[in-house]
Parts: sequence; C-alpha cells; structure tokens
Amino acid sequence: MEEESNQIKDYLFEYIENSETIPKLIAEKKFDQIIEDIVKNCYDSILTMGRKDEVVGILATGLLHYLLTNALITSQRKINYKGNELDIVIPDIKTLEKDPKKTLVIYIVKSSDNNIINEKIRALEKIQPEKENIWIVSHESIITDKKMFVLSKESNSFSKIIFEIAHFSNVGGTNKFKILRI
Repeated sequence: MEEESNQIKDYLFEYIENSETIPKLIAEKKFDQIIEDIVKNCYDSILTMGRKDEVVGILATGLLHYLLTNALITSQRKINYKGNELDIVIPDIKTLEKDPKKTLVIYIVKSSDNNIINEKIRALEKIQPEKENIWIVSHESIITDKKMFVLSKESNSFSKIIFEIAHFSNVGGTNKFKILRI
C-alpha cells in the first residue's frame, strides 16, 4: 500500500503545484473551494489507483495535511499514542493529556469494514474522553454519533472541515492566531 499512497499523494501535490487557481484560493483562505476544485479535478483519477476506501482516505489525509499547514492550524499527524495510531490531533498530544475539551482527534477511515471502524472509534474514545471531539472523515456516510465529514463527489461535506476545525480552535482558545474569520 505504501507505493499506492505515494502515487496518490504525488498525484495530489503535482495537481496543486501545477494549479493556477489554488495559490490564489490559499491566499484568500478559501479552503472549501480548494477541496471542491481538487475533488472535481482529481477524485475520479485517484479512484483508479486502488480500493475506494483506501485511496480516498489517503487523498483526505494528504489534503488535510496540506490545508492545515496553509491555514496555520497547529496539528500533529500520524502520532502513535498509547498503542494507537492517531491520524490527526489538533492542536497536539500535550493538550489532549491536559485539556481534552480543547483537543480534536480526527480519524480518517481507510476501510469499509464496520467492525474495524467501530473498533477504532472505541479505541479513540479511550484516548479522547470528550466524545464530541472525535471527528471522522470517510469516503461514505457512516452511522455514528461522531461529527462526520464525507469526501466524495456526490456528498462532499469534507469541504467545510477546515472552517469547522478553525471554529473549534477559536472557540476552544487553542488557535492563538485566529486567522480565519468565521
């Protein structure tokens, strides 16, 4: 899978690098439009690179890393914590340990197996006691009590995730810059 993930990220970042619109959208902090542009122009090609759940998960991971960096939102990615791999923690593990109310844990689903997904959610609930601060990103809607973002052509709620994260950070007081006006 490592080779595929590089292929997908390479494709994504090559598209971003060659885009004339994305730098303008970054400057204007129009992160939702960046996601919509990438979904419109890259999604179908990326689907040909492997299993839908995996490739969309890799796309979401790469895109989220890129956007969090450009939005100046403090985050930690791919953290191994208490035996669990955490996809994204906002702002960081130290804050999670000290004040879980001010910490988001984002789980990017790379499976279609409900048992695997539910097991991961249960593991995350042991780490993040504030259940509403566990958010899920998937290629399809999942029945869950968690805040859910879907990355797909048909139902792209993922395009609002950066604004939701910024809102959470601003309300929680962890984003010192408050660069996104919401």
